Amino acid sequence: MKKSGILNRHLAGAIAELGHGDEVLICDAGMPIPPGPRVVDLAFRAGVPSFAEVLDGLLDELVVEGATAALEVRAANPETASLLGDRFPDLDLIPHDDLKARTASARLVVRTGEARPYANVLVRCGVFF
Repeated sequence: MKKSGILNRHLAGAIAELGHGDEVLICDAGMPIPPGPRVVDLAFRAGVPSFAEVLDGLLDELVVEGATAALEVRAANPETASLLGDRFPDLDLIPHDDLKARTASARLVVRTGEARPYANVLVRCGVFF
């Protein structure tokens, strides 16, 4: 058994398969997930695991070259907006409907137990060299 890092075998395997330019949606429990992307559902109950916990765990594992979130997060969920701004200084904000449409092209969707609006971010993988 792994001693540290991501222990969920489905998530660890999905991360290992990602390449440069692939997109990963980290989302709350209410985000509609279109058919197509691989989904790793970590939601256990409302709020568990939190969006912040999952995001920070994934950022420990991924090289990210860009991130996109819903414009509405600023008004509807200032705490998550602040978190995203701290993690991604060049965060791109687009209307929520546009973000939902872009999820169909994501390679991976990681669903958290977050139960607050607009706790979603689409990250674009970079390379480590």
